[in-house]
Amino acid sequence: MSQPEVSLPPLRDVIARHGLGARKSLGQHFLLDLNLTGRIARAAGDVSQGTIIEIGPGPGGLTRALLAAGARHIIAIERDQRCLGALAEISDAYPGRLEIIAADALTVAAHELGDAPRRICANLPYNIATPLLLGWLRHAPAFTSLILMFQKEVADRLVAAPRTPGYGRLAIATQWQTEARRLFDIDRRAFTPPPKVASTVVELIPRAAPVAPADPLLLEQVTAAAFGQRRKMLRQSLRSLGVDAMALLTTTGIEPTRRAEELSIEEFCALARALSGLRAAG
Repeated sequence: MSQPEVSLPPLRDVIARHGLGARKSLGQHFLLDLNLTGRIARAAGDVSQGTIIEIGPGPGGLTRALLAAGARHIIAIERDQRCLGALAEISDAYPGRLEIIAADALTVAAHELGDAPRRICANLPYNIATPLLLGWLRHAPAFTSLILMFQKEVADRLVAAPRTPGYGRLAIATQWQTEARRLFDIDRRAFTPPPKVASTVVELIPRAAPVAPADPLLLEQVTAAAFGQRRKMLRQSLRSLGVDAMALLTTTGIEPTRRAEELSIEEFCALARALSGLRAAG
């Protein structure tokens, strides 16, 4: 539900006043278009309950949109000390609704922040987007949803299906734990400064249970081995796991001549379980 309008200065004025030129070293590209920030905020659904976690809010464009959409409690994690003053102004305009954590998001346990239901909604810093996502996926059940903006190439990999070029370790890690879908693309020219590529907003909804049972560490090892030599047949690429690759494939009923990009997530999970059994048998 939209909230009464709060008077705040234009974002470009805020950026100029606080000297917030985007820094390449921090992966910063500020989205100032109110229509687009509003669209992202709406994609987060009902934000009036629980906690919204935002990563790298910068001058606060998306933060403002989420608050205007009725966010009850936002926890914004910002590493750039220059942005804290601008965010404090937003916090003052929305008393008690915006909490600011000055920290590197990679060091923050987002799954422990605030009250449930927890949603992450963020225009992610491009240089740490994938490590952040992989960390959150380890605690996927803690979140109701994740509305995240990535470089388009990364988003393509998140939602890729078997037998497509983008299908790989990131697709499996993401889709094993969540239902992933692309929402919309954003042209590079919408950002200040413009990145080199387009961006895509993706919705990730954590599953009640993973697609199939598997130890996360072993699943990662299997996918790393298989896609580390993705052009080779599995009978060759899986040798790096330190077990009899043919025995591993025979146990799961997977043809040794298949390649990594041909396997479903369920089949990779079967390989992870078989790997556990073979290692236990010694």
